[in-house]
Amino acid sequence: MNIPFLENSHVKLSLLDLSNYTHLQDIAAENDLIFYSPSDISTLEKFKEYVQVAVDGYYHKTIIPFIIYDKTKQAYAGSTRFGLINWENKTLHIGWTWLGRDFHGTGLNKQIKFLMLQYAFETLEFEKVEFRIDERNVQSRKAVEKIGASLEGILRKDTLMQDGYRRNTCCYGILKEEWPDIKTNIFSKTF
Repeated sequence: MNIPFLENSHVKLSLLDLSNYTHLQDIAAENDLIFYSPSDISTLEKFKEYVQVAVDGYYHKTIIPFIIYDKTKQAYAGSTRFGLINWENKTLHIGWTWLGRDFHGTGLNKQIKFLMLQYAFETLEFEKVEFRIDERNVQSRKAVEKIGASLEGILRKDTLMQDGYRRNTCCYGILKEEWPDIKTNIFSKTF
């Protein structure tokens, strides 16, 4: 699988692997950065394991993990990925996204999502992109709603969190036929 850089004038997404993940170790150490995720990146060892899972998924063609570089601030900002890639059914998830606090509220996440959606629909020609979000994570839910994703349902108590809590997961989706309108009416106004 040959993945090009995804980039525009604001952000560059390149493949996250064991050769570059240390650029993110200070950001990964920020407290409660991924509070609503079942993953744990709180120590360098756990962060390396998190990246190793992503790398393994890449080689099995079920994950494409990215390291995020903010071109405006000229700094590494965080990570995101395509996951649960189903090549036969042409569906995938966008998620596992986290940005350092210095990058919150800058519009960077919207830039990232645009590049990923464009790649999923226009290059990979996938039929559907999904987002799975903890029901309690109102900020992330509002963010995917703002980019045109529709709430399709809520999976009750389907994910065990690090603290033993069983979360409800909100399932959002964007269909290929919805993408042209979303691209024109939501993204073109900001770029």
